Amino acid sequence: MTDETVETDEAPQKASKLPLIIGLVLALAGGGGGFFAVYSGMILGGDAEPHAEEEMAKVEESEPLPDIAYVGLDPFVVSLTSGGGADYLRFRAQLEVPSDHQEEVERVLPRVVDVLNGYLRALSASDIESPDALVKLRSQMLRRVQIVTGQERVSDLLVMEFVLN
Repeated sequence: MTDETVETDEAPQKASKLPLIIGLVLALAGGGGGFFAVYSGMILGGDAEPHAEEEMAKVEESEPLPDIAYVGLDPFVVSLTSGGGADYLRFRAQLEVPSDHQEEVERVLPRVVDVLNGYLRALSASDIESPDALVKLRSQMLRRVQIVTGQERVSDLLVMEFVLN
């Protein structure tokens, strides 16, 4: 009986922590080396400067901006229908037109202002106060302006001032 108790009383030997430490050091060294390789450009983007020069050459060779002109609309104040906290809308815009159609659009400018004024007066303050309202209103106004002036004469409507009072 004493022989059996002596054998069971012996503690098992502890595993060495040396492989764990070596693995941790190698993992840190590999991670640091990989970071340096990517950061310095050795991997995944080594030739950054030649590409930048090529892009600069492309920018210089790109075609010139289209020949456009802007026709400004005088600012106007529109009273809104009831239903919101705001009573008035101050609005100012510019029309983007091809240069060869600028005079034609300027001739019908009173009609454009009339159409925009009528459209904006029909709106309520709740129609205008939503976050995406300006995008919708802009597209609606552009469509109405294009009907008055002709589809190819006005390419965009730029809202310069849109203030609720």
